Amino acid sequence: MRASGPLLDRRRFLAALAAAPLLAQGAEKTVMTVRGPVPATQLGVTLMHEHVIADLRPLPERRLEDYDRDAAIEACYPHLRDVRALGAMTLVEPTPLHIGRDLEALRALSERADIRIVGATGIYGAANQSFIPRYAFEEPAEKLAERYLREIEDGVGPSRIRPGLIKTGVNRETPLPDIERKLVRAAALAGKQSGLTVAAHTGPAAPAREELRILQEAGLPEDRFIWVHAQNEDTHAARIELAKEGIWVELDGISPRSAEKHLDAVKAMADAGQLHRTLLSQDAGWYRPGPEGASKYRDYGFLLHTFVPMLREAGFFAKEIDQLLVDNPARALAG
Repeated sequence: MRASGPLLDRRRFLAALAAAPLLAQGAEKTVMTVRGPVPATQLGVTLMHEHVIADLRPLPERRLEDYDRDAAIEACYPHLRDVRALGAMTLVEPTPLHIGRDLEALRALSERADIRIVGATGIYGAANQSFIPRYAFEEPAEKLAERYLREIEDGVGPSRIRPGLIKTGVNRETPLPDIERKLVRAAALAGKQSGLTVAAHTGPAAPAREELRILQEAGLPEDRFIWVHAQNEDTHAARIELAKEGIWVELDGISPRSAEKHLDAVKAMADAGQLHRTLLSQDAGWYRPGPEGASKYRDYGFLLHTFVPMLREAGFFAKEIDQLLVDNPARALAG
């Protein structure tokens, strides 16, 4: 059992039981997947941040002939099939606009692998602003939000596939540059109107705090903001502090190299009574159009076949693990 002792373990157990009704309160809420809306209570085990197809090459270097959708589907399918066999029922694919997003391919893979996939809209400001289109520099946040809302309401492509998440991203420096502040505000405005949650690639706590204030000023509730890559913040205290403000703290990037660090972060959140604000995932996958293709694809199984047993060995109750992988994702996505 955990070194924190029986009394604290009992408090954690009671806290997990108390959190269970939170999902029931949203029993009528739905989450939009690439195959249509699904009741939040039916999402099951959910991986909150995994990529399937994404293109991180500079925009000028991309060529249409470098991407073959059928080849991408064939390469990605075994990885989705395998994680489905491990018990995952839903996968959130947060690749936004202008980074190789292919919602049609995600729909085909969702049907073939029998796994629900949640797609995204939005514009990504991280990676030194490499993937921000010219129009985003020129248009106000309100106009950008209208673009996102058209996708959310009308769908994308011939199948009119609707995103179920708004994704943005910022760099590490604070104060945030004007363009990044604008992207966060646009995401917040679209989230407020649509009811979708905003996930922001962030990292350290300082930009996360600034994002939170922008979102609050735009009227987006705190519990519809996911602080992505929160494991890249150096201190447990900063994660706990922001969790207490009501946001979602996402510890993604779980891998063999990071597992102990992630376990320590989850323990700290649990000991602070903030497990109900914690999300887990791996940031794995990554089929890349072009010469790399699937050569660097990282499968999705580590969290379920290795990290969950690590949680059990560390003394986490089954109810707490369900909270992390089932209840919390459903609440985060349902808004």
